[in-house]
Amino acid sequence: MGNTIVDTQFRFPGQLDVYKGKVREVYRLENDLLVMVATDRLSAFDVIMPKGIPYKGQILNQIATKMMRDTEDIVPNWLIATPDPNVAVGHACEPFKVEMVIRGYMSGHAAREYKAGKRMLCGVPMPEGMQENDAFPEPIITPATKAEQGDHDEDISREDILAKGIVSEADYEVLEKYTRALFKRGTEIAAEKGLILVDTKYEFGKTKDGKIVLIDEIHTPDSSRYFYAEGYAERQAKGDPQKQLSKEFVRQWLIQNGFQGLEGQKVPEMTDAYVNSVSDRYIELYEHITGSDFERADLSDIQTRIEKNVNSFLSA
Repeated sequence: MGNTIVDTQFRFPGQLDVYKGKVREVYRLENDLLVMVATDRLSAFDVIMPKGIPYKGQILNQIATKMMRDTEDIVPNWLIATPDPNVAVGHACEPFKVEMVIRGYMSGHAAREYKAGKRMLCGVPMPEGMQENDAFPEPIITPATKAEQGDHDEDISREDILAKGIVSEADYEVLEKYTRALFKRGTEIAAEKGLILVDTKYEFGKTKDGKIVLIDEIHTPDSSRYFYAEGYAERQAKGDPQKQLSKEFVRQWLIQNGFQGLEGQKVPEMTDAYVNSVSDRYIELYEHITGSDFERADLSDIQTRIEKNVNSFLSA
């Protein structure tokens, strides 16, 4: 399937520094600009897999930028332009040190906590008598502290966030308001595509002039969980697993091959056939979530393509 981009060493005009996350590489430039490059790295259980996935970076970047355009009327965001399929350019922000996780359904981490007998998650009560993948009466916000690379995020309550001074009360009220508004819009967008937005996370930052804006990715299969709406009720009534649209299929493959990111475990071999199957699955995710055909970018020399497109944008 061609080349992938798993590491970058760009030197853009006015570049000050670069931060390399699990998937994205963020170049900070003069004039409070950020150039965010979505690589083809695949992360699961907080471990970066040994091979890149063709088109994955393009897919995540294009879903995130489309969703930001589709929500900018209700919540301001950091985005200025997308000069390349793998690149977003936006305003530099000071990130808040919490991730705003919102859950419409009891799935994933919430379900695991519930099965363990807990009825409180991040200070928010969960009703008795629920089964996995049931809808909550109202979506619940369950924040997490942002982890350093390689560490797991940790649940935290609204009360602890305020008590520890991680976010001021005034700012936190804005984060909650924006989170609920984005989830409502995301739910409506998903429903139009025959999908259920189950849970997701949002990250926010503050610009130099004190404006709170949405940053990073939004409503991608890496940051969100989707169910297919068709058949949801029937599967739930029978107690069957829900048909998901997320990168959960990667986690399940790893678990089946004896890997959950624990010490001493080895990442299973990723054959070319498996890598290509993951790429095909991400393309399928893109087309379901956006309702558009995926247009493959030129992979013959991704680094040169990105450098040319970004430099052209910066010099315009």
